[in-house]
Amino acid sequence: MRIRSLGVIDDAVVELSPGFTAVTGETGAGKTMVVTSLGLLLGGRADPALVRIGAKSAVVEGRISVGPQAPAAVRAEEAGAELDDGALLISRTLSAEGRSRAHVGGRSVPVGLLAELADDLVAVHGQTDQQGLLRPARQRQALDRYAGDTVAVPLAKYTAAHRRLRAVATELDELTTRARERSQEADLLRFGLDEIAAAEPQPGEDTELAAEAERLGHAEALASAATLAHAALAGNPEDPEGVDATTLVAGAHRALEAVRSHDRELAGLAERIGEIGILMADVAGELAGYADGLDADPLRLAAVEERRAALNHLTRKYGQDIAAVLAWAEESAARLSELDGDDDRIGELTAERDALRTELGELAQTLTDARTESAKRFADAVTAELAELAMPHARVTVEIRQTEVAEDADGIEVGGRTVAYGPAGADEVELLLAPHPGAPPRPIAKGASGGELSRVMLAVEVVFAGSDPVPTYLFDEVDAGVGGKAAVEVGRRLARLAKSAQVVVVTHLPQVAAFADRQLLVAKTNDGSVTRSGVTVLEGEERVRELSRMLAGQEDSETARAHAEELLETARTGN
Repeated sequence: MRIRSLGVIDDAVVELSPGFTAVTGETGAGKTMVVTSLGLLLGGRADPALVRIGAKSAVVEGRISVGPQAPAAVRAEEAGAELDDGALLISRTLSAEGRSRAHVGGRSVPVGLLAELADDLVAVHGQTDQQGLLRPARQRQALDRYAGDTVAVPLAKYTAAHRRLRAVATELDELTTRARERSQEADLLRFGLDEIAAAEPQPGEDTELAAEAERLGHAEALASAATLAHAALAGNPEDPEGVDATTLVAGAHRALEAVRSHDRELAGLAERIGEIGILMADVAGELAGYADGLDADPLRLAAVEERRAALNHLTRKYGQDIAAVLAWAEESAARLSELDGDDDRIGELTAERDALRTELGELAQTLTDARTESAKRFADAVTAELAELAMPHARVTVEIRQTEVAEDADGIEVGGRTVAYGPAGADEVELLLAPHPGAPPRPIAKGASGGELSRVMLAVEVVFAGSDPVPTYLFDEVDAGVGGKAAVEVGRRLARLAKSAQVVVVTHLPQVAAFADRQLLVAKTNDGSVTRSGVTVLEGEERVRELSRMLAGQEDSETARAHAEELLETARTGN
């Protein structure tokens, strides 16, 4: 990794060993920034406060060796990244304003992709994880992860069934608790539909009746106007001497027809006057028919107004016009059908709920059986690790229990008992520790001293690391509270783990650092920053001096130097 302008680090390169790398340095020297840098490369939260004061941005670049068929390589290539000679190049830039950018294989990618790749590349184990593991919920999650598919497969089925049960229960609760409201809604809809059905409105009927009412209300004036217009066009039979428009136009047409052959323009005018005569005759005929057919019946007018009043009653309640009223009726009929079907729906949901509870009970039993089997293997593995960590008489067990509830409570039946349940089953999981023979098993948070707790947590982390299919493990000061012989055993155990994977340990213990294949020293310069030369690989005499400082706080103490050399020899020979 190359780290620039991050915290106390100005510009530094960190080269990690394929085996076991120990990162050491005085308190405040910047060891934590190495862990933070790796976290940023793995998609961790970007805090602008991490940017070095005075710098515009912080940059972390990493080169990670991966196989071409490795899941991380495949996922990166799907995102458009390219491998560089079997390595994946990852960078993360964090601006002082809080903006964050990520690049993989030369391609800009969402930060979320880094987190996806991290799942297949690195497993981080630190003091935060240890504190989390003290909580029973995290212990259950950890056991499930350790168990693998034996728990994961039934857990996926259980989770899906549990999600469906929650949805069914919510809908059922809504139907039953709102029964009165829904009944009232159904009554209102039914009344409205009956009222509309009784009136039998037709599409567009309101518009047609309005036009008819307007015509009937002015029948006499309309008839008089039509008669006068007809007389003006076609003449009045009672006044044979009167002059009408049709006669005058006909005379004009005859006059032009007599001379049209002598002038083309005049012939055109004669044709137009002829057309006017034909049009006037047609209009006159229609006026006569209109006047004869006009109905001035007051009974019909009364019937029209009565029908309009009935339709207006509907439009005031159900829509602005008859079209809207009919649309309301169609929607309300569908809603009423839904409401009327509630009883059937309640029966269906109740049956489905009971079936789901039965299914959950069976799946929960399967989970309990799988967890119980895995818990035995897990406890034995952790106990074996504790023996390696100078706790040969300690015994770890995993308690799996359920909480019984009343039969009428919200529970599921598991093993003939009604128990509480949740999204992950009915089991409560807790790690118990008996630190020595005769001691009763107690929760690890209460049954271990500070140093014992650190070793128990480290044993748990190592066992988990063995179940994580990733090539690199980072342990961030998980050896806190450990010293003496136990610290030597911690170092020896981490070195053994490093034979099958890359292990990076940030530590303050010389007994642990001595077992590393490579030891990196993080040191500040006089101005309080870590420069490119501030992260160095220690070899030979330099490594002895650093281990002496870690042992006694004095690099030149002959006693400390002798002890440091002895530690290195112990790590080299395995004795």
